[in-house]
Amino acid sequence: MSRAADIKTIGLIGSGHIGSTVARLAVAAGYDVVLSNSRGPETLADLVKELGGHARAASPAEAAAAGDLVVVTVPLRAYRSVPAEPLAGKVVIDTNNYYPGRDGTIPELEDGSATVSGLLQQHVGTARVVKCFNNIYFKHLLSLARSAGAKDRSALPIAGDDTSAKAMVTAFLDSIGYDVVDAGNLEESWRFERDMPAYGVPYASKTASPNPRGGFPDEAEPAGPDVIRVGLAAARRSSTKS
Repeated sequence: MSRAADIKTIGLIGSGHIGSTVARLAVAAGYDVVLSNSRGPETLADLVKELGGHARAASPAEAAAAGDLVVVTVPLRAYRSVPAEPLAGKVVIDTNNYYPGRDGTIPELEDGSATVSGLLQQHVGTARVVKCFNNIYFKHLLSLARSAGAKDRSALPIAGDDTSAKAMVTAFLDSIGYDVVDAGNLEESWRFERDMPAYGVPYASKTASPNPRGGFPDEAEPAGPDVIRVGLAAARRSSTKS
């Protein structure tokens, strides 16, 4: 079984809300991180300075090559821009969701014949894609991290076709503060995507005031494995959701 000790460096292709939050959690857990985005390494100078000596900025291809584990966290519309060659054989975490208003209409996602992470898997070839981090608001992802054994530890669902890849991601998530619920193969990853019961809601405080900007409130509450399993089991697929 893959261990967190087998992972030294996290490569990030995309360094927005989720990417930068994963980077913060990874550095706090002792990993090195290599950050990238579509605008160039120089635009990440402030984030690198905040993260300290365990972080550096690079191009997406360099981040892909450097990572023992690579997180792809770009808008879905840009997934074909992800450099596939340096990801060959690597474990890749896909954080994406399908938002037609942002990404345009993708027929195979509309009719349910494909999944978001399945599209990335096709693009990256021999890389081993695991779906994760897509179902949680980035502020909740940061605030809910807990040490192993904590009674109020939350769980994140994952999905993937490769058992060893899921084991590596499970070890990484444990090291940054989360338990894991295995939702199955990539074809089951729709169960915790946009508008599904396991998407966002389990981690959102039920007593907080609504976020005036829309979306989930900033306040979070723990959601353990049983809560996530209930959400996954309650998922119902329609012809208009991936």
